[in-house]
Amino acid sequence: MRIYTRGGDLGKTALIGGERRFKDDVRIEAYGSVDELGANLAFAESLLDSHLFSDIKSLIAEIQQRLWDVGADLAAPESAKDYQFRTPDGAAAELEPSIDKYQQEADKLSKFVIRGGTTEASAMHVACTVARRAERRIVALMHVEEIHPPTLRYVNRLSDLLFVLARAINVRLGENDVQYKNSKIVFREPNSRGKISNNEKESQNQGLQEDERS
Repeated sequence: MRIYTRGGDLGKTALIGGERRFKDDVRIEAYGSVDELGANLAFAESLLDSHLFSDIKSLIAEIQQRLWDVGADLAAPESAKDYQFRTPDGAAAELEPSIDKYQQEADKLSKFVIRGGTTEASAMHVACTVARRAERRIVALMHVEEIHPPTLRYVNRLSDLLFVLARAINVRLGENDVQYKNSKIVFREPNSRGKISNNEKESQNQGLQEDERS
């Protein structure tokens, strides 16, 4: 089988169902960003020690399979009448126990932190930001065409998971978070007695950092 087909030499590619669109089409941007997310996640996983991070590596292997489902669903326009969506309604919820688990490995988060730390964690932070970009591309698609809603929920929740994984990786490698020095207290426990000021609420809503499931 040849890798090249010459079919895209004029700037168009085929979607599921055969419809052809230009490669900068909003739908292609959406599933292309998910593909890019998978590549960045693969790089981050390749940096992890097989013994120290065997659990995280196994988790990422499962996520990679699901990302192909998400990408396929995004590549299926309304014209693909016979296509059966692959991302289940509960895909995002399946990530939540892992978010809770790895969040417990790091110190409780009250302020924004600077992305970085070890090489391994930094690579995971990059994957997290690519997930956020993929989410924005899916939202852009949603404005103009129908999407399969579980795809958006899954990528949103995945970005939260990648953020807590990056923090957990730093902890296992003995690296501390670096707090953003101008940050106010923006993350509180649900039963906290302290009230969050309007400015803090506004900062929290900006989504500069992901700690809790959005």
